Amino acid sequence: MFIRKIGIDLGTTNTLVFIPKKGVIIFEPTIVAYDLNDNKVLAVGKEAKEMLGRTPHDIGAYRPLKDGVIADYKITKTMLKYFISKASGSFNFFKPTLIISGPAGITSTERRAVINAAMEAGAREVYLVREPILAALGAGIPINSASGHMIVNIGGGTTEIAVISLGGIVSWSSLRVAGNKFDEAITNYIKKRYNLAIGEQTAEKIKIEIGSALPQKNKLETEAKGRDLASGLPRSVIINSNEIAEALSSNLEEIGEAIRSVFSETPPELAADIIEKGIVIAGGSGLLRNLDDFVTKTTGVNAFVADDALYCVAKGTGIILDHLDIYKRALMSKR
Repeated sequence: MFIRKIGIDLGTTNTLVFIPKKGVIIFEPTIVAYDLNDNKVLAVGKEAKEMLGRTPHDIGAYRPLKDGVIADYKITKTMLKYFISKASGSFNFFKPTLIISGPAGITSTERRAVINAAMEAGAREVYLVREPILAALGAGIPINSASGHMIVNIGGGTTEIAVISLGGIVSWSSLRVAGNKFDEAITNYIKKRYNLAIGEQTAEKIKIEIGSALPQKNKLETEAKGRDLASGLPRSVIINSNEIAEALSSNLEEIGEAIRSVFSETPPELAADIIEKGIVIAGGSGLLRNLDDFVTKTTGVNAFVADDALYCVAKGTGIILDHLDIYKRALMSKR
């Protein structure tokens, strides 16, 4: 089968690749490992993630995107080439059309970098679409209607908050506080509270296993393994979900403040629509336990997590690929 259209949810933490009629066929970490001596790529995606925090001095494992935008152009191009090739298969002779997600606050320079990297990686043409639009489409929101909808998409590098009406973004905020910052906060909390150094992957595992946006009566517990900062020896401690809620409180308050600021810039008629319909939460970090309750408590507006929250942006790319004529206004750039 010849692949002519590909949707890419290019995230700071994970990259998802969507093919029309097939769905999400690739879900891999946005990480590249390469030999520092000769700059040769050793691994991309899952294989590269396994190397994080475990490499010798002559191998580097890096995230080429930071806060949703390209931090290393060359590595991003290599990674996109890998994903396009993996999605297209060995015998695909057509250069595909790509829909790629970008943060709401992406600059024209950052936008050009993504488009150029994708073209050099083997695309025929590239459309860039703002992440909140894609997340809203993937969550089943009718973005072209004359009604207000609020989407809060929390990924690895950014939290994107937007009010959407008539196919466009009316008011928005792009916050560089999301899943990666949550992991960092957990690492810092355990370091300060228990004098224990833990790795990036351990922090992420703790967040997934017991992470919560609010303290709960029935606490969840897990073991945190790391290195004792006093003795330098391996040690483990038991931590609970209420401690994680405490660790994440300042980051979540920033997100809550950003949602309130978007409301303050939203026309009253659209705000009334959102009160009626509720706030939709999407993105991988939107799956944090009790996050919907936190948003409801912070704003006074009912919030709920979208079905398949992790896949909303990827599914949105598929919807646009199938209906480019209907969603023309959503396209930021084309080349």
